[in-house]
Amino acid sequence: MEKGAGSPSVGGSYPQKNAEILSSQYGINLFLAGLLLTFAWAVHAVGISKSHLLSYLITLMLIQLLWMLWYLCRSCTQRRLIRDKDTHAGARWLKCGITLFAVITLILDSFKIGYYVDFSNCLSPTEGIFPVTHAVHTIVQVYFLWCHAKDIIQSFKTLERFGVIHSVFTNLLLWTNGVLTESKHQLNEHKERLITLGFGNITIVLDDHAPQCNCTTTTLCSIFSQGIYYLYPFNIEYHILASTMLYVLWKNIGRKVEHHQQYKTPFKFHGITVGMIFGLIVLTSTIAIVVVYLIQIGRSKIKSELALTMFYLHAIFVLALMCTAGIVALLIYRLEDRSLDNSKNPARKLDAELLVGTAAGSWLLSWGSILAIICAQAHPKYTWYNLPYSALVIIEKYIQNLFIIESIHREQEKVNDSIKTLRIVTISRGSTLSLSPSYKEVYNGRAAVDGREVPCLFKGGICGRENDAAGGAAKEETSQENSSVMHSASDFSFYSRNSATNNKRRILKNIAAFLFLCNLSLWIPPAFGCRPEYDNGLEEIVFGFEPWIIVVNLAMPFSIFYRMHSAASLFEVNCKT
Repeated sequence: MEKGAGSPSVGGSYPQKNAEILSSQYGINLFLAGLLLTFAWAVHAVGISKSHLLSYLITLMLIQLLWMLWYLCRSCTQRRLIRDKDTHAGARWLKCGITLFAVITLILDSFKIGYYVDFSNCLSPTEGIFPVTHAVHTIVQVYFLWCHAKDIIQSFKTLERFGVIHSVFTNLLLWTNGVLTESKHQLNEHKERLITLGFGNITIVLDDHAPQCNCTTTTLCSIFSQGIYYLYPFNIEYHILASTMLYVLWKNIGRKVEHHQQYKTPFKFHGITVGMIFGLIVLTSTIAIVVVYLIQIGRSKIKSELALTMFYLHAIFVLALMCTAGIVALLIYRLEDRSLDNSKNPARKLDAELLVGTAAGSWLLSWGSILAIICAQAHPKYTWYNLPYSALVIIEKYIQNLFIIESIHREQEKVNDSIKTLRIVTISRGSTLSLSPSYKEVYNGRAAVDGREVPCLFKGGICGRENDAAGGAAKEETSQENSSVMHSASDFSFYSRNSATNNKRRILKNIAAFLFLCNLSLWIPPAFGCRPEYDNGLEEIVFGFEPWIIVVNLAMPFSIFYRMHSAASLFEVNCKT
């Protein structure tokens, strides 16, 4: 479909680059139109209702469904063809993660359907059609990503570029819609909490577009309305993960892959006990802190201040541990001399860009808090804990980003085939060959080396030869024994170095496991409503209520996504180390 005249390097690349530019511009305009429609609905623009926004999203999902079904049917008819695959894209753990989020998203859709049934008298039909369409879209998309996330498309490239980029920005718009809906709910709770802290001069009226009619079943309506907002964080993560996987698929269209041996890196719990134990302690304590925070915040001024103080002290301790672990890992890397893998890899490049890009969200909030503490005239006691907390958030992300990016760019150590097939023999004084102590004993440095028997490790040959002559010269025996001793010394030196390398690797795996669980722990508080940036009130005094709320609503989704993406990247680091 995209055959060019002339040389392959010129004729083939020019139309592909044009198709990439055209498809990217199509996707951006698609996203901007949806973003403007979302904003218009949020600010109650004249003539724009929620049904208009949902109709737009339903149309985008239906178009994506048609494309995915066409691609799946075409793949079934061509399943015997050998296709190139990007082994770095669509890792199994990533597919399992997006499947988990998709299952919870389906539960969210069922809650929305139940909510629509109870309020059907005053809700638009689009609010009932949307969750049904979204559920079908979710099922087909997850199946598509499981089967084809690794594909490198080489046919119908122009058409596929538009189909994939349409899918990318459809998921981004669904993510934006979820973020906005969840943020509006958080803002209403935020206003109530600030009033309990003594900030009673807030006059802004917040609206979450509640239905203007009574529910048919009050109990069910309460369950559905409350449950929806607790499930939104998983829906948000699902769409952002789907968009990143689809973006990698888009970047891989028409890509030429160098075929080389790939080494599987399965996840193993062996050797990471220490990191897992400390990480689980942090995870458990974080869940407890979040539960207490959500119960105490907004009850009274004293309880709210205690909840904020408790949160800050716990977060400071966890962030300090994470900074220490990251510094240790970087120091170990400085002691190693291993080259970096600089080959082109869309998935790895996107991982690095997302780490730095999404970290900017929490950096913005942290610098805002630091500036508010410096400029504020009155400082309640609990606000001083915000200063070290904000500084540690900035430093920890600096260190962690450097560790993750260097880890995913480091070349994996390859086991030498000659080491895999070691043959261990000894030379005895009787001029006969016999097996030495077991490989495990030699590997661990426990083999006995005495005057009668010297073990020797082979690398493709025999280090000593049997003296066939009945009356062999003593000089040859002495030479053979000296040679075997030299080989043994060098081999045991190799294994001592290998033991040191294994110790470093074990430390790195424990650090990666600990940071993985810590990032999951730090994802939980903001995802489930524990957001001191909303609740401490100091930033609102300095910047004003509306400006600061806008900053938080823009930056918080990126901060939440950073933690989940960091956890995913650290899982990959643990498997790779």
